Amino acid sequence: MEERSQWGTRAGFILAAIGSAVGLGNIWRFPAVAYENGGGAFFIPYLFALLTAGIPILIMEFTMGHKYRGSAPLTFRRMNKKSEGIGWWAVLVAFVISTYYSVIIAWAISYSFFSFNLAWGSDTEGFLFNDYLKLAEVPGQFGSLVPSVFIPLIIVWIIVLGVLIRGVRRGIEIANRIMIPTLVVVFLIIVIRAVTLPGALTGLDAFFKPDFTEILSPSVWIAAYGQIFFSLSIAFAIMITYSSYLPKKSDITNNAFITGFSNSGFELLAGIGVFAILGFMATSQGVGIDEVVAGGVGLAFVVFPAIINEFPAFNEFFGLLFFLSLVLAGLTSLISIIETYVAGVAEKFNISRTKSVLFGGGLAAIISLVYATQGGMFFLDAVDYFINQFGVAALGLVEVVLIAWMLRKLGAFKSHANEISDIRLGKWWTISLGVITPIVLGYMMFGLLRLNLTRGFDTETGNYEGYSDMFITWGGWGVAIGALVIGILLTLVKWRSNNSKQEHKDMDNVN
Repeated sequence: MEERSQWGTRAGFILAAIGSAVGLGNIWRFPAVAYENGGGAFFIPYLFALLTAGIPILIMEFTMGHKYRGSAPLTFRRMNKKSEGIGWWAVLVAFVISTYYSVIIAWAISYSFFSFNLAWGSDTEGFLFNDYLKLAEVPGQFGSLVPSVFIPLIIVWIIVLGVLIRGVRRGIEIANRIMIPTLVVVFLIIVIRAVTLPGALTGLDAFFKPDFTEILSPSVWIAAYGQIFFSLSIAFAIMITYSSYLPKKSDITNNAFITGFSNSGFELLAGIGVFAILGFMATSQGVGIDEVVAGGVGLAFVVFPAIINEFPAFNEFFGLLFFLSLVLAGLTSLISIIETYVAGVAEKFNISRTKSVLFGGGLAAIISLVYATQGGMFFLDAVDYFINQFGVAALGLVEVVLIAWMLRKLGAFKSHANEISDIRLGKWWTISLGVITPIVLGYMMFGLLRLNLTRGFDTETGNYEGYSDMFITWGGWGVAIGALVIGILLTLVKWRSNNSKQEHKDMDNVN
């Protein structure tokens, strides 16, 4: 087994953690979620969720990785041999996400080039689905590979796997030192330009205007916790893996606060930029802001190109900056996602990092070709919904309940973090993880299961997005459940690394 890698500097680790947290969802999900859940008033439950779930779980996962010095599977195994399967489940969820996340980055690369001559034309929706994606008529059909998606997808995998082969210090750390500052500068330029557009104040007023009646609704608080949960890269192996490369003397608590608030700061910046631009579009079209608000793929690849067409000057340059920001945010997150299974496979099977990158990353790259076909958009939509809702959210609930209630490790983790951190943890941290977070996540999971099971696989009442029963069964539920099952099966495979002596040595040091 190769000697364990380590971050070169504390700043390198923090930038990598921020790079993992700041992703596509910060730009295209947060603004719409905030607007739909009380505008400025949403920041009250959002901040509460950050302080009672986001940062506490970050601290917990940073502590786990630092204390047990392993990938997610090895960390859970060293914590309790019976819990190794949770680590593999987290790794498999990350694996599935990497297969389609890479494709969205490929779209953004294509649109960066389209920006030079506004190739998407006036019908931006028709261009995306018909001209660019060449979308199949029926969900579940593969069709042929789409060259305009396939070629940039290959570029994405070459970049990411190249960075990962170079290792933690010479690859991941250097990449984030370049990409994160570049992303911030690029997005600041976007925001500065956006707020000077005609109608920008209309958009900002809609974004920040508080509707305090909304924060009395449980759904708004659930939305706040959901946003924090999904945007911070917690509960699917990333932060455990990254923190396992920290040196012994590391300020865990401070690192978590810096990462959490940096992620939220970028979300706020994204909200300002997005709504200033949406205000410009609403004003130029003479419609209300509610008629132009969108989120997700529609915002990035349909609404924004349409807005860029209407820019008074420098359309091409602004389009390039926007899609470049998506590429940078996506790449830093994708690198962190893939690192989870690169580390897990290398440790489990006692192979070199290079072999693990080529095997794990290569397999993910091959599977990602499914989403580069004519039917890829439908597969991506279904898999993304089910793996996030019933993979990441369920993982978070299981992880917190296991550590706080079953293994009762919060006390030991708090002691470990307090020994090396400037900010000492107290009752706030244990109450947040032992009471508030499990209750909220449990309520979220109950609501999701009720929503998706009570309406059943019935095309009359409607599956997710109206997809057919068969497609939802194997393209949605099948993938989410498959990640869990394969994760459990991997725990049955014997560890091939010389873990017996090393594990006893490590456990003597951490117990």
